[in-house]
Amino acid sequence: MNVTSCMKRNVVSVHEKTTVQEAAVILVKKHIGLLPVVDKDDKPIGVIGMSDMLTLELPDFVTFVADVDFVHDFGAVEDIHPSARTLNKTVKTLMKPAITVDEDCGLLRAYALMLQHNLHDMPVVSKAEKLVGITSRVDIGVAILSTWPKADK
Repeated sequence: MNVTSCMKRNVVSVHEKTTVQEAAVILVKKHIGLLPVVDKDDKPIGVIGMSDMLTLELPDFVTFVADVDFVHDFGAVEDIHPSARTLNKTVKTLMKPAITVDEDCGLLRAYALMLQHNLHDMPVVSKAEKLVGITSRVDIGVAILSTWPKADK
């Protein structure tokens, strides 16, 4: 079995000139966690995810503190939002490199890549390197578990 057997085919993507605000609207409207960023030929050049967006809201001290369990409430910081200047930047300023998998990749290899790179979702590309889908740890896990034989009781 390969990733085409379990990937989502109706993938929403954006171009590198899309603003951070526009990307945020798409994430909210489509209720998704990852947006592939593609070039004019629909080849992935990066990704921007929910975690990248939420980083814009987190207080700076979060990245310096090893354990935030002792902070029970961020207080007034909860009401601070990114500036219009930040929201008008392009996704290219926030995107991470696209780690992709070929559409004929086996499920275990794809899952291993996701674990190795700490990914929850991963773009799937054709042999021509064009975006054709997106797969997730859950998609792959369900596909693998569904092949397990039923245990006799």
